[in-house]
Amino acid sequence: MNHRLSKDAECELESMDSTLMLMFVRHIEKVSNMPPRRHLRFGNPHFVEKVTKSARFAYRIENETVYVVRCFATHKEYENWYKQL
Repeated sequence: MNHRLSKDAECELESMDSTLMLMFVRHIEKVSNMPPRRHLRFGNPHFVEKVTKSARFAYRIENETVYVVRCFATHKEYENWYKQL
């Protein structure tokens, strides 16, 4: 599978430090090669992947492409996004 980043995800990755950004890139590549793991919730097309204890990214799969929607450096950012859905 291929992978693409949304504008939001690109901006969030650029604002992170280089080690955390490298970890995100590795996990995105890993998800591109493996089937999805954790579905966010029923009726929602997003999946979630943990990068570190608190860092995560949300993605969805469209036509054999992993589309990364958002990247979260902290759990608080992820919770705020999750509650808006």
